[in-house]
This record gives sequence, structure tokens and C-alpha cells, in this order.
Amino acid sequence: MKNTKTLTLVLAIAAAGCAGISQDHEATRAKALAVMKASFKEHGQAKLDRLDQDELQKACSEAHGQPLDKDLAERLEKAQLATLKYPADGKMMGDWKAGERLAQTGVGMQYSDDPKAPTGGNCYACHQLTKAELSFGTIGPSLYNFGKVRGFTAEMQKYAYGKVYNPDAFSACSSMPRFGLHGILTEKQMQDVVALLMDPESPVNK
Repeated sequence: MKNTKTLTLVLAIAAAGCAGISQDHEATRAKALAVMKASFKEHGQAKLDRLDQDELQKACSEAHGQPLDKDLAERLEKAQLATLKYPADGKMMGDWKAGERLAQTGVGMQYSDDPKAPTGGNCYACHQLTKAELSFGTIGPSLYNFGKVRGFTAEMQKYAYGKVYNPDAFSACSSMPRFGLHGILTEKQMQDVVALLMDPESPVNK
């Protein structure tokens, strides 16, 4: 009986807490962010601004993994689409061999990494790209035969470049980093990744 009363009290307190959060959500959110920022210390290139969220990130956090409202998703995707910047020379593809090396490395952006050194894409952490890979992530879809299945067209090359630059322009709340928008990869690096996906000679399409 004593345990039952204790459990009831705990549930009542939890319910009251939840009610308080819903009544003053923004204030609670601000307090939580302040606690997070107080818990992290800047170290090298890892700055506290990494904890700041833009409108898209806030909306995705609020959704708690559930699909966004259709109108909201379309508005956010339209805003992200406006951020896309394509190569001035119109070339979406670079060297697939360089793209493969880039896909297999995840260095960069951490406090212990040299900020002057090239950043990796770490693509294999989330995607299957070739049959030769014995281990790969499954957070994202398999990209094996990406170009072979979709067609080696200029339009698909442009889509692939845009997807690497800012995946949220095509699907809000994507798990994929906004490599171009946030300056994680350079223009040349993104061209090389697109070549890995779209070059008929790339192992991705074999």
C-alpha cells in the first residue's frame, strides 16, 4: 500500500510538472537551453553557437520525431530551397575517386580536429554506397546504384548536389547534415561527392 501511495504521489508530481511545462513552454525551453549552455564549454573550433537553433531546427525539435504539419513542412522546405547555391560554372560533378575518399572519412568540426584541414563527409556512417563496404550505417537509405537507377542526367546531378548542399530543402527534418549551407564541405568536395553518386564509372554504380 505504501508503495502504491508513493507511486501515486510521483505520478501526480509528474503530471503537475507536465502541466506547468505546457503552460509556460517558452520559459521552460529557455531555461533548458541555459542549462545546456552552462554545461558545455567552448573548446577550439567547437563553439557554443552550435547549440543555437534556427527556425527549421526548432520546428523539428518540437515535432519530437513526428511528421510536421503539411503546411509548415512546405513553408520550411521553401525557405531552405532558397538557400541552395550551385557552382557558378554549372558543373555539378568532380572526381568520384576524391568523393569516395571523402565519403570514407569523418574527420573535421570536432574540437580536436585541425580547423585548417579538409573536413570529411562520413557518408558511410549513414548510407550503403558500394558492395565493397563490409560495414555501413542504415540511418539513411542505401545509395548503391544511385545514378544507375535514377539516370545519369544533368537534372539528377543538380538534384544530388542540392541534396548534399541542404537536404532539408527537399525533406524538412532530414537526418542528413546541411553540408553546404553550414560550410561543412566545400564546393569542390560536394562536386566530388556528386561524382561518386552519379559517375557511371564510380563503384556506386557498378
